[in-house]
Amino acid sequence: MAGHSKWNNIKRRKGAQDAKRGKIFMRLAREIFMAAKEGGGDPDMNSNLRLAVDKAKSNNMPNENIDRAIKKAIGDLDGVHYEEFTYEGYGPGGVAVMVKVLTDNKNRTAADVRHAFNKNDGNLGENGCVSFMFDRKGYLVINRQTTDADEEEMMLEVIEAGAEEMETGEGQFEIFTVPEDFTAVKSALEASGHTFETSEVTMFPSTYTPLEREGVEKMLKLIDMLEDNDDVQDVYHNLDADDEILEQLS
Repeated sequence: MAGHSKWNNIKRRKGAQDAKRGKIFMRLAREIFMAAKEGGGDPDMNSNLRLAVDKAKSNNMPNENIDRAIKKAIGDLDGVHYEEFTYEGYGPGGVAVMVKVLTDNKNRTAADVRHAFNKNDGNLGENGCVSFMFDRKGYLVINRQTTDADEEEMMLEVIEAGAEEMETGEGQFEIFTVPEDFTAVKSALEASGHTFETSEVTMFPSTYTPLEREGVEKMLKLIDMLEDNDDVQDVYHNLDADDEILEQLS
């Protein structure tokens, strides 16, 4: 997982912007809706729903919004039919991009995603063209200011909890799990008194594509355009961008 911070810096930038735009609750509601629709409305019996609810709560989504999304999915309230798709392609300079969407109109969303790629020097590809470059991982972040544990103590706790790996960054511990162990690891660390800045199952690139400033600027515009689309849930990519350039462009 070495080097994942390149990905995380851009993800943090986008997460902050999404929150400011007020879009994140809608995306989280759709994720909860789909999980409940496919696996039932009880988080204790539906691991995907439990993950979606945990993610929503970590983003301070009100309980009534969470309950409403679940009720829509199980038919207690009028809802719409969503479908989940993943589009794959290349951004400026050959950066690998995966776009996860939930939509009630596949044709509209496909056209919008294709337009975003074309407008920003990218091209939409076939399914499977870049997904092999990404690994699905559970990801937990603990702020070091919230724990008295030093790096060695935390590593022992993480190993005992069943995690796959831990990295110590500036002011935080970053913990990785296989997706199937994510809930158990999270629960074990919570039982030890830890809280998380981030807790999710997401996609990490196995390799990165470096770009100079002009390419980074184009790639960020592509990410912005995709994430401005209400149907887009997540954008994964393997851009390697210098932190100073990212700061200048933020």
